[in-house]
Amino acid sequence: MKKEKIIELKNIEKYYKMGSSVIKALDKINISINRKDFVVIVGPSGSGKSTIMNLIGALDLASKGDVFLDGQNIEYLSESELAQIRGKKIGFIFQTFNLIPTLTAIENIALPMIFHGIPKETRIEIAEKILKDVKLTHRRNHFPNELSGGERQRVAIGRALANDPEVILADEPTGNLDHKTGLEIIKLLLKLNKKGKTIILVTHDLKLLKYAKKVLKIEDGRIIDQ
Repeated sequence: MKKEKIIELKNIEKYYKMGSSVIKALDKINISINRKDFVVIVGPSGSGKSTIMNLIGALDLASKGDVFLDGQNIEYLSESELAQIRGKKIGFIFQTFNLIPTLTAIENIALPMIFHGIPKETRIEIAEKILKDVKLTHRRNHFPNELSGGERQRVAIGRALANDPEVILADEPTGNLDHKTGLEIIKLLLKLNKKGKTIILVTHDLKLLKYAKKVLKIEDGRIIDQ
């Protein structure tokens, strides 16, 4: 059966102006990711990993080239259209969790659904199911500062799943966790991948490469191996 592309980057270049200088963050990047892939993007700090993540996640636009998500070129969309894509098609997981400290676990998970007009009763129902899936039902009403690092990351994963996105972008999701807890998070991502989610994980940890269906190695803004 022919594999279906969900993400494609064509001839991508990204520049940043630093005073009078121009820094080239990405140089002629070409990437193709299939639906249900588990992709690990690996490279040292400053190599361009996070820039690629931001382009795939519609958080930033390329200086040159095209980014296709589900066949649609997102480089020509308005900010409101990009926001809709970020909300519905992509779930974000960050190294620093980025949870709202004044919201409980279930409220953090339910939050993204508010922006898509989902009724409160439905939001709570979906969030309860997600809490069960990430094995945090017993922490339902706890605030982030009452949770361990691993529990906070599981809440963050739950929040990423709130609008049932096709793609999960995970930026160093094990970076702030000990080895055992980090492994639990990877197992959860693998489980989501088996359920049909496309996982794109950015890391500098070479030990995570063994979990990938596809590895992209980046250095100095260029893909050196894929």
